Amino acid sequence: MAPKQQRGEATVDLLLDTALRVYAESGRQGFTVNAVTAASGVSFGSLYHHFGSFDGLAAALYIRCMDRLCDPVVAAVTRSRTARTGIRALVRAYLDFTRDHRDVALFLHASVQSRYLAAHAQEVMAAKEAKFAPIAAWLHPRVVAGELAPLPAHFIEILVMGPVAETAQRWLSTAYEVDLDEAARVLPDRIWRSLRPD
Repeated sequence: MAPKQQRGEATVDLLLDTALRVYAESGRQGFTVNAVTAASGVSFGSLYHHFGSFDGLAAALYIRCMDRLCDPVVAAVTRSRTARTGIRALVRAYLDFTRDHRDVALFLHASVQSRYLAAHAQEVMAAKEAKFAPIAAWLHPRVVAGELAPLPAHFIEILVMGPVAETAQRWLSTAYEVDLDEAARVLPDRIWRSLRPD
């Protein structure tokens, strides 16, 4: 790799790392282009050169955080042999990741409805679909084999991810008291029951 390209990649990494830190320390209100450039020491021009806009930086950070979440979740599911163990592994992996990587989880959950992702919605959706494709591929033959209720894929996603995401979001919020360890004990089987064939 050429030195110029290495410097460019290092600047991108620095900006993304700094943006996550700024968000974790200052929240949505403090997540600004001025705060990120000041904390990173990177110029406005360089940020815009690499990301096109501050919204582009935020979208890239969202995709990077989603990758970090998806990798252990996909690994947990795809190494499972049965539908039951796979669903339970997904729930636990998601909750474990939330606990172990609070800053990443906070940015993901708080950014879902944010204005800065709107301009990059198609890019974000394509990245999300690509990352979750191995789970869909793992689930499909189990639905066909009758291990899971014969539901459309989006209903399966809602039944699994809805309770898990809501639990994570409540744990991340200071407004609720949620015991993530208790959720990791209770939810995997409860969610699995909602997906068992009748």
